[in-house]
Amino acid sequence: MQTQTTATRQQLPDAAGEPPAIELIGINKSFGNVRANRDIDLSIKKGSIHGIVGENGAGKSTLMSILYGFYQADSGEIKVNGKKVHIAGPRAAIAAGIGMVHQHFMLVENISVLENVVLGAEDGPWLKGSLDRARTHLEKLAREYELEVDPDALICDLSVGFQQRVEILKALYRGADILILDEPTGVLTPSQADHLFQIFEQLKQQGKTIILITHKLREIMAVTDTVSVMRQGAMTAEVKTSETSPAQLAELMVGRPILMRVEKTKSQPGEPILQVDDLRVFNQQGVERIKGISLSVHAGEIVGVAGVAGNGQSELLETIAGIRHAKSGTVRIGGVAAGVTGNSNAKTLRHLGVSHVPEDRHKMGMIGPFEEWENSVLGLHDEPENSGGFIMKIQTILQHADDQMQRYDIRPPNVHLRAENFSGGNQQKIVLAREIDREPQLLLIGQPTRGVDIGAIEFIHKQIIELRDRGNAILLVSVELEEIMSLSDRIIVMFDGHISGERDPEFTNEKELGLLMAGINEAAQ
Repeated sequence: MQTQTTATRQQLPDAAGEPPAIELIGINKSFGNVRANRDIDLSIKKGSIHGIVGENGAGKSTLMSILYGFYQADSGEIKVNGKKVHIAGPRAAIAAGIGMVHQHFMLVENISVLENVVLGAEDGPWLKGSLDRARTHLEKLAREYELEVDPDALICDLSVGFQQRVEILKALYRGADILILDEPTGVLTPSQADHLFQIFEQLKQQGKTIILITHKLREIMAVTDTVSVMRQGAMTAEVKTSETSPAQLAELMVGRPILMRVEKTKSQPGEPILQVDDLRVFNQQGVERIKGISLSVHAGEIVGVAGVAGNGQSELLETIAGIRHAKSGTVRIGGVAAGVTGNSNAKTLRHLGVSHVPEDRHKMGMIGPFEEWENSVLGLHDEPENSGGFIMKIQTILQHADDQMQRYDIRPPNVHLRAENFSGGNQQKIVLAREIDREPQLLLIGQPTRGVDIGAIEFIHKQIIELRDRGNAILLVSVELEEIMSLSDRIIVMFDGHISGERDPEFTNEKELGLLMAGINEAAQ
């Protein structure tokens, strides 16, 4: 495997004489005492798909934020198509032909696709004229790049896959020839991700340049031409994708060999901890989301829930966690009825020994402006070890938070840093540390490694297995089939609010699970 360091890489035109689409030369960026980017050199060939990988906090998103104008570099140069440019903000980036699709979509949910595409790019004083012209252009773009989406649909009514199409269309509508995509499949199912890769190929064939930031090495190997590796703010290697492997990239990212599989012994299930019988749950619009589900999870067992997002998995976790009420049915924790049809809440379930790592850590798992130590006791602040009546035991909490940061390798180890200033993987570790440290009877965990790098994934999987081996029960929801199959002792598949099948991970495969996710149970036919 050949690598290039920043000391030896030269910024030269390609064989056809064309300058690179993007050149970053000697980029440095610090936030206080933290050096996020260190003397970064990067050259991206025009009409290619270039991957950038690295651990959470390696500096990838900071570097791309500089390229898109969100941040200004402390020093260094940016060239676009061979010409030096000063990108003072996103408008300057767009003017230079650079578009960005963010990990968390920048869409207004209560207006239409068309209005979102035009927002901020109106071409005249009358909105109707802008919308009419945009509709024609949008239809042309959608056909050309296979990005069909109803221009009159409200964003809130679209699946995440279609919302992502809208983000890409927004960038193309503004004339982007260079597209930056930050963790584009973090909220997509495998099939949606595969369709996105097809769109990338279409864009590439049309001469567009794509910069892909991702933690998922499967994606890197599937679609990129070249990969740059970042570690601790520096660019450590550049490789041709065809000349590397996931294991080699993982080692370059973290500086040590990474175990590419989950190591675990066979489970030894004990007594049932979670028992769900004939559970029915409706959403606020009166639509039945869980349709008479029954399941159990035993002590010392991980039960994985597979399924395409939106088939009731979120409602199942939230109901068992006490966040959402059921219309009918029963939930028992350690043989004790949880009263999920009306008399329970999250606090009730916590007292029964339930911990919950939600699917969306930003909306339900943490409070971004709060410091790490405050997040470490969310929902636990009135427990005797944290509070003496009306006064919180601040020093005790601070010491415990510091201890958690050491044991769970949360970086940087600063209990006073705001949660929003940690990388995604470290935010996830903060939530996991809080919930696992309680030694719950039952751990509910949704999308445990969403937006998390390969090193942190290895750590998180190890924590989950160790909790199981201590005799705890775990109900795991993930859209990553590989994760479900690696961690689970039993797998149940949900489709349209009911269980379409149950499988032993040792005697199934992704194809069979994929059919069950589509509601097709060949074994029952």
